[in-house]
Amino acid sequence: MKICVATILSIALLLGNSVKLRASVTGPVPSDGDGPASQVCQQCCQGPAAIPGIPGLPGPVGPMGPYGQPGSKGDVGEPGQKGESGPKGPIGERGAPGNTGSKGDDGIGLPGKIGPRGIPGIFGRIGETGVKGQKGEPGETPDNSNQRVAFTVTRTSSSGDSSSHDTRLPFQQTEMLLPGTSFDLETGTFTCSVPGTYVFAFSVLKNSNNGYFNIHLFKNNYRVISTHGTSNQRGQLSGSAVLVLQRGDTVYLTVYGRAHSESNYHYTSFSGFLLYPE
Repeated sequence: MKICVATILSIALLLGNSVKLRASVTGPVPSDGDGPASQVCQQCCQGPAAIPGIPGLPGPVGPMGPYGQPGSKGDVGEPGQKGESGPKGPIGERGAPGNTGSKGDDGIGLPGKIGPRGIPGIFGRIGETGVKGQKGEPGETPDNSNQRVAFTVTRTSSSGDSSSHDTRLPFQQTEMLLPGTSFDLETGTFTCSVPGTYVFAFSVLKNSNNGYFNIHLFKNNYRVISTHGTSNQRGQLSGSAVLVLQRGDTVYLTVYGRAHSESNYHYTSFSGFLLYPE
């Protein structure tokens, strides 16, 4: 760029010197502008066309013109058609598990309903234990207000001596047994099926041919009352008791010695009845 500028300046100086030299040779020609001298000067002084000068540098930027008037509002364009839905993106990776939340307060729940009665267990083969069935629904408490329980049993035989105070006294005949009353003659045992207060009484004839004789009234495994007979004497021994029994309790007599009995005369008897239910 510096070389070009220097070349242009040199050409300009040469042209200037050439014009000065031609003016000095011809000299000034007086003229009033209308005479022959003027015409001669125009003919002799008109040289060849000079090389055009170098264009000047751009002028400074002019001031900013005033703002134009705002154009009118264009027409509203028609809405474009809805584009087609793009393909479904792939499922993102599973996020990390969140922090464990704090334990909530204990709720107050209502009692659940009683479940249905379970199916009875399946019996296994001999030697195997069957599958235990589910627990059934609790049974309803029976109304015992109208229940009646009573019995009287007797002995018709004197066979057999007892050498132990824990031998149960059996009976052979039932004189009275109300429905629902449970009594086992072979073991002489009454089993309670209706809870309540009971009255029991017994009367036993001691055989005179044996020694000491004792009768005991038991509730379950507890001796409630006892009677005693002396040796070589025949006598009637009796006793009674009022007991509170629950379902499944047992009451029975035990004998030490021999109780005398005959088929036609019931010298030995045992009775009991429900005084009032629980």
